[in-house]
This record gives sequence, C-alpha cells and structure tokens, in this order.
Amino acid sequence: MATITLRVLDGSDRGRVYESLEPPVTIGREEGNAVQLNDDRVSRFHVKIQEDDDRLVLTDLESTNGTRVNGEDIQLRILRHGDLITIGRSVLLFGSREEIAIRLANLRGGQHPAAKTLDEEDARKLESASSLDFELRYGDEEDLQATLHILQPPELPGRLSPGQAAQLSELIEYLHIRVRRLLNTAQVDDAEEQVKLDTVQWQNLVDLQARLSVYLRSIGDPNDESDESQAD
Repeated sequence: MATITLRVLDGSDRGRVYESLEPPVTIGREEGNAVQLNDDRVSRFHVKIQEDDDRLVLTDLESTNGTRVNGEDIQLRILRHGDLITIGRSVLLFGSREEIAIRLANLRGGQHPAAKTLDEEDARKLESASSLDFELRYGDEEDLQATLHILQPPELPGRLSPGQAAQLSELIEYLHIRVRRLLNTAQVDDAEEQVKLDTVQWQNLVDLQARLSVYLRSIGDPNDESDESQAD
C-alpha cells in the first residue's frame, strides 16, 4: 500500500508535515480527519484521498469552497507527486522530497539514478534532501512548477466492462468528430500566422467546452442531477 506525505506550504498550519499516512485519508477542519487544518474556509470534512488500482485519487467531499489542484478546480483527480492542493486558504504539497525528485527525473527522461531504481530498496534509502536538491540544480534554467504540472495525456481507465468501454468510446468519438469539424472550418492565414474561426464555429467551440464541464461535474458528483439534461 502506498503511503501519503503532505506538507502545508501556506495557511495557518504552514510548515506542518504529515508523513506515512495510509489511505484512505481525509482532510478537513474537524477532529477525526487524518489531516486537521485550522482554517475556517476549510469544510469539516473537505477532501478524501483513497487508493484505487495503484493510484491515489483525491475526491472533493462536496465542500463549501471547493478544491483546486495545480490551480484547477476539481471534484476528482489522480494525484501525482509534486501536485499542489488548495483548500480554503491552505496549500498542501503532495509527496516527499524524494518522491518529487524521482518524478522530476522521470519527466526529464530518467537521468537521475533514483528514477531507474524506483522499485528497488536503494531508492527508498536515498538522501531525500540531496535527491531533490540535485534535481533543482539540474533544472535551474527551468521553472519547477511548470515542469511538474505540465499537462500530459492521461491514461485510459482499465477494468472497464464492455458496456462501459462502449460508452467511453462513444464519448471520445463524439468529441473527436466535433473537434475535427471545427478544425475543418478554421481558416489559416500564413501571412499573419493566425488561425481564424467564424462566429458560429467559435460558439460551437464554447459550447463544446460547456458540455465537457457538465461531463466533468457529472463524473465528479454523480448524485447531482441538475445538469444532466444539458449534456444530452
């Protein structure tokens, strides 16, 4: 079982470190949470981190003020070492120094020795401070957060039933067709190095984003039926 390390970077509990937490872990303002924050903008039970298929999944527990990961509002999110979790006025960093160093090395192509021995005991015995310090020096010319939070194509979910796989395929095909139609109507102006869409197609693009936001909400909060008709 993976363990969880969280460090509070900002807020009333700044500087506190929570190590070797075993999922599931809840974070909130009230006693009974594995991570209790002294923050009046944090809900009593704000978020939950649980393990699923060797991944750690963050779920917003219908909090009053919402949850952000790397600046984006979320309801569900697979966590990766180096992610910044913002709840209320508090900002938490997910992962130990060693874990973040290993991820940085992997993002840069595995140059750091720790990236090649992630599953070996030697990786666990690395001096965490020197490991991350090496990666930071290695990337002095780069922005650390930009490297960690670069958007990467997510993996497709596994263990789908035939019906679920068909639904997912239909959803992706729908999005693919709509994007293809938008691209086909775009006008490329090589002289001005611009791509132009007419007003109708621009509105289609905005509508597509709106539908995606409804899908995201429906997945993150399946009990909320208020927006279902908008996604039809």
